[in-house]
Amino acid sequence: MTPWEAALGASVKTPTPGGVVDLKIPAGSHAGTKLRLKGRGMPSSPAGDFYVVLQIALPPAADEEAKAAYRSMADAMPFNPRASLGV
Repeated sequence: MTPWEAALGASVKTPTPGGVVDLKIPAGSHAGTKLRLKGRGMPSSPAGDFYVVLQIALPPAADEEAKAAYRSMADAMPFNPRASLGV
């Protein structure tokens, strides 16, 4: 998922053993969050549950426009992911 899908919430298409489903990602989600899709796991009687572990994919800063967008985001949202580590 993208950073904005994690922050704002989204509905994304997700493959499962039984086919593609629309997965609702709650706003404020973070990498490593597990979401359970009841009855969407291995086909059997009854079908098992399927667990999705969220991963955030960052768009590459491949050109000046993308780099400027990242700089703008850094200025607008000061954030230190290492603050809890005391650094």
